[in-house]
Amino acid sequence: MKTQYFTATSLDGFIATENDSLDWLFPLGDLNDSSYPEFISDVGALAMGSATYEWMVRNTEKVAAETGSAWPYTQPSWIFSSRKLPIIEGANIQFVNGDVHHVHAEMRAAAGTKNIWIVGGGDLAGQFYDAGLLDELIIQVGSAPLGKGKPLFPRRVLHPVLRLVSVHQMGAGMVELRYEVHKGGVGGAA
Repeated sequence: MKTQYFTATSLDGFIATENDSLDWLFPLGDLNDSSYPEFISDVGALAMGSATYEWMVRNTEKVAAETGSAWPYTQPSWIFSSRKLPIIEGANIQFVNGDVHHVHAEMRAAAGTKNIWIVGGGDLAGQFYDAGLLDELIIQVGSAPLGKGKPLFPRRVLHPVLRLVSVHQMGAGMVELRYEVHKGGVGGAA
């Protein structure tokens, strides 16, 4: 069982525009041509930050058209937010706030032998990293630079560096990089 940060980023390291839009991403490739279908089949629980969740709320029609459902996940999901947010109909979610350690224990119990997916954003993934709970980063890099936006992983990881495990080209517009997180060198947030 792993805790994985699976996300897409622009060529210059942003997961969303400064106003939390993901529209830049969709023309770059088809999710079904990526490792996503295999990845999601091994996921037993999800963690999501409030900005990512709010994007889902604002784009329920677009998500439903793409996936067949306004909430495309069957796994139990934990939404990290200090604000009260609307609930997407049919979503198996819990709103949580605070230290990721306690929530991670709940997520592990719910996931069983499957993996935990840190959906986004970058700071939430960084909190799991800071706590020594992140095992792997799976980053799909798109060929579009954004210039500014929400950073991929706002942490300084210098020693030990992340270990590159694999590289996979996905068509002409994307590449997937898989990194293993070395335990013992966790910390050093920027």
